[in-house]
Amino acid sequence: MTPREIARLLVDVGAVEVRIDPERWFTWASGVRSPIYCDNRILCSFPKERARVADALSEAIGERFPGVEVIAGTATAGIPHAAWVADRLGLPMVYVRGAAKDHGRQQRVEGRALRGERVVLVEDLVSYGGSALDAVAALAAEGGVLIGVQAIFSFGLPDALEAFRAAGVEWQALGDYESLLDTLALSPEQLRVLRDWRAR
Repeated sequence: MTPREIARLLVDVGAVEVRIDPERWFTWASGVRSPIYCDNRILCSFPKERARVADALSEAIGERFPGVEVIAGTATAGIPHAAWVADRLGLPMVYVRGAAKDHGRQQRVEGRALRGERVVLVEDLVSYGGSALDAVAALAAEGGVLIGVQAIFSFGLPDALEAFRAAGVEWQALGDYESLLDTLALSPEQLRVLRDWRAR
């Protein structure tokens, strides 16, 4: 799927919302306030669309990260997409918790033990890259060899690009911010607000 096709799919299922009024901007988990929100968890409710995305993720991983041996997902939104990809590729899957459990085996990475296999991490969305890179570190600590991060969508924020570069982690996303803006029915003023926000 092209970035524009991904953008159209996300818009069609209602995963994207825009609020131009600064008083009503979204607050992300990072605390950052934003005029746009992309909730890819909504894809789980649409069988045909989630299948198309899973196919696209699987194809992209096969092309960019050949030799992958394990698919990992980030909790919680990356888990279902990682499961669908692992199923298509016939590979084992693990997932990474936000923090280690405080009971049982107190694990951060759930699934079978990693033994030096080449891992691709599936993320639903990349904003600043912090959660993905935190999961990358957890996978490495558990014996995985991370060869890349595959996301459904990225805002393309400069801080994320620099964070991945500094960590030496290869990554890619199916959809990008400009393709999403081109897909939305927005006025010139709305486009200006959304582009100015990302440029900050």
